[in-house]
Amino acid sequence: MIPRFWREIPSRYNLIGTKCPKCSTIFFPPKEICKRCRRSSIDQMEKEKLSGKGTIQSFTRVHEAANGFDEITPYYLALIELDEGPTVMAQIVDCMEEELAIGVRVKMAFRKVSQEGSSGTIHYGYKFLIDK
Repeated sequence: MIPRFWREIPSRYNLIGTKCPKCSTIFFPPKEICKRCRRSSIDQMEKEKLSGKGTIQSFTRVHEAANGFDEITPYYLALIELDEGPTVMAQIVDCMEEELAIGVRVKMAFRKVSQEGSSGTIHYGYKFLIDK
């Protein structure tokens, strides 16, 4: 079985979701079944590249992180409603706390997420910046 991280690379690197051809609801991460109209065939769900732009709905400052992430504390996590409709949770980077507020516009940035210990393999993914 392929590890979850590698299965999700297209979504993580390109913000690719799915769109229901029946009701036009967009999902991220991609879904096989439309939660709205229950269309169920994966072959019928359409891939949808998302713009990577959205609005902060809520945010928090993280002071204590999981092992391996403690060198980046404190950092900010936000719930972001993407312009296409889905909501994602992501780290907000390269900003001061006073710049953060509900309703602030943000845009996706491709950044380093983590690095494996002895192998040194770097994992990349999406984070968000204030859209100035």
